[in-house]
Amino acid sequence: MSASAKKKSFRPETRLVHSGTLRSSFGETSEAMFLTQGYVYDSAAQAEARFKGEDPGYQYSRFANPTVDMFERRMAAFEGAEAARATATGMAAVTVSLVGQLKAGDHVVASKAMFGSCRYVVEDYLPRFGVASTLVDGCDLKAWKNAVRPNTKTFFLESPTNPALEVIDIAEVAKIAHAAGATLVVDNVFATPLFQSPLALGADCVVYSATKHIDGQGRCLGGVVLGSQKFIMEKIHVLIRQTGPSMSPFNAWVLLKGLETLAVRVRQQTDSAAVVAVALAEHPKISRLIYPGRPDHPQAAVVQKQMRGGSTLVAFEIKGGKKAAFRFQDALKLIRISNNLGDAKSLITHPATTTHQRLTPAQRAELGISDGLVRLSVGLEHADDIVEDVMAALDAV
Repeated sequence: MSASAKKKSFRPETRLVHSGTLRSSFGETSEAMFLTQGYVYDSAAQAEARFKGEDPGYQYSRFANPTVDMFERRMAAFEGAEAARATATGMAAVTVSLVGQLKAGDHVVASKAMFGSCRYVVEDYLPRFGVASTLVDGCDLKAWKNAVRPNTKTFFLESPTNPALEVIDIAEVAKIAHAAGATLVVDNVFATPLFQSPLALGADCVVYSATKHIDGQGRCLGGVVLGSQKFIMEKIHVLIRQTGPSMSPFNAWVLLKGLETLAVRVRQQTDSAAVVAVALAEHPKISRLIYPGRPDHPQAAVVQKQMRGGSTLVAFEIKGGKKAAFRFQDALKLIRISNNLGDAKSLITHPATTTHQRLTPAQRAELGISDGLVRLSVGLEHADDIVEDVMAALDAV
């Protein structure tokens, strides 16, 4: 991007194509892939200055890498964040975002409705190191307030949630966190930065599994943590540097290519998801339908307030429980069974036996994860083909 172009504030779609690009002396059009672990110095004095932070430049790819740097810069520009740090996976991003802020004796408040691995980190992993946690109904603002303790340091939530697509009022939860002297970390993977901006709503940190919509084509793993320059440098940077959950340069390059098409893909997938939701709304074999773009969504007012679009995901409950849900999945011809999401290919999963299987039946029931609930991630196939596949599979139930 030219110097004059950098002065202009481009729209998200343009930033997804151009932001953060670092060109080598060859003037390449596509971002360069720097597959290197280390870097050489012109002198011993330069090496010393580099490690002291007095000389700008790269030292070791566990700390920073030009290709990873480009991905971080582009994500920061897309999100509207001051800084970002990439990680090897989405769960590494979640873990780093919390561990980087906490020490023994601290307390975390988190929404009960979250991805199974996120819940493991909050409920099982952090307490091993003396960090207590309280899980609340994320949509109940009083529950957040009541859970606060003198040692509460951070709040954590997903919105929309996995898998029941609840939408939590980020701005109101941020106010409660800040009033308690705590920070708020938001997992924004289901909405993407295209449809929701947690930092603008008051969050202190946003995390993504870049494996999902950012790659969006089933190729690689990745994660990213975003926030203010101060937050990233004080809480995240040193932890990643010293413990090593770093993103590979190859994966960063793949994710850069994914970002170029994210807006086109996510908008098309969201439009198709809305079509699927309409087709399912009155189906006699469906007992519950959840889609953030519909007026009958339980938190429709919050969706209207904080989101700019619906979702690429649709959750629905099939009458007949696990047996019916399995029969439905097995009857699908186009849509594939997989626990991933945000992919160009339509994917379906049964949360009770996959992503949330480690929860007890009572815990799943509390979160609305019945044995008949399935989560559909809508891909880039023609919407009519997706609908026809779903309807034919429901006929088999």
